[in-house]
Amino acid sequence: MLKTIVNAFKVPELRKKILFVLAVVALYRIGCYIPAPGVNVNAVTNAVETNPSLQFLGLFSGGALQRMSLFALGVMPYITGSIIMQLLQAAIPKLEKMSKEEAGQRRITQITRYMTIGISTIEAIGLLTLFNSYGGLNPIPGISPWIMRVLVVGTLVAGSVLIMWMSELITQKGIGNGMSMMIFASIVSRFPLAFVETFQSKATQTFGLHVGIWGYRIIVTLVIILIMLAVIALIIYIEGGQRRIPVQYAKRIIGRRQYGGNATYIPLKVNGANVVPIIFASAILTIPSQLNTVFPKVAWLSRTANFLGAGWGNWVITFILIVFFAYFYTALVFNPVDISDNMRKQGGFIPGIRPGSQTTKFIETVMNRITLPGALFLGFIAIGSSIVMFYTKNQVAQQLGGTSILIMVGVALETMQQIEAQLKMRRYDGFFE
Repeated sequence: MLKTIVNAFKVPELRKKILFVLAVVALYRIGCYIPAPGVNVNAVTNAVETNPSLQFLGLFSGGALQRMSLFALGVMPYITGSIIMQLLQAAIPKLEKMSKEEAGQRRITQITRYMTIGISTIEAIGLLTLFNSYGGLNPIPGISPWIMRVLVVGTLVAGSVLIMWMSELITQKGIGNGMSMMIFASIVSRFPLAFVETFQSKATQTFGLHVGIWGYRIIVTLVIILIMLAVIALIIYIEGGQRRIPVQYAKRIIGRRQYGGNATYIPLKVNGANVVPIIFASAILTIPSQLNTVFPKVAWLSRTANFLGAGWGNWVITFILIVFFAYFYTALVFNPVDISDNMRKQGGFIPGIRPGSQTTKFIETVMNRITLPGALFLGFIAIGSSIVMFYTKNQVAQQLGGTSILIMVGVALETMQQIEAQLKMRRYDGFFE
């Protein structure tokens, strides 16, 4: 991995892209520490710490929500808008047709942006109402309370739009996926504080270990880190898993030259959706928390948000959503009909399978079969490690939960693969050789 990064910095174009991504992420992290005007940071922090649904909502903001900062809404409004548009594309044929055209893709992107602004505005008003009930706003002399509320909402919406813009810049001009990179930065940024809180808090249980509070903290933290290293190794192993479908191309003789006749394969990844199911599932689970900020006095909504924010309710729904989005996103980006048609046009065929509908059905069957173990793996890792972390009551464990670690490893691998692909084009040896 270090060799890949060193080689990447030797290529001027790649070096500029990596430095660009680091600069954008640094600006994002700075914005997480700039509070909105007139905010009582201490009151907001206390409100978040006492509300499980807000804690879950703040997990992907990198501490920005606890400070009611410029980027308090995080990247979730943008992800929610993207999810809605992708679901609509699957349900509305006209949108699906638009998504296959360059002009249509630009139109869909524009609609997603407008949708993000609308979601951000609703969520900003909800957060303002909720935190104001906790004393989260300090009156500014000479400024009307209503003007101050407009300033806070405008600041949060502007921050959300700025995150959306930075995410798109990373995707277009940098390395990796912008949305994933923002979430990655938010999760990683909380680790130092988690270690500090772990060694400052009092141990609640020792599991029969007579080693004192400090000994208990050290032992549990080391065990958690070892478990997570093993999980990371397993994730990397599964991420590299493929089912290769052999493809044979027929020989064609044009004049005195022979074309085709070579053999290749279609690589189907066990986890073809990468971290997208995790991110989408997390975004869906934050919706009740977002609605709870808009309607804080609705009792059943508060109970639902708390139920989905932590505990077995969160684990069960997370598992179901991960499996669903694994199939949904794989089907969205991997079309057996298109693959079959392209093979037929180029004179290719799968040995033992008739071209056309039989080839399409065969590819679809194989894809569904290998997607299942990949989806189950993501689900079990996400909730399994989260259950262990929940019962240890360890701050490092809470930050290194299954969802967080899957996103981190997945984003890191995806980014390294993109760097590796560009390095191979320039004949550099890298991480995956």
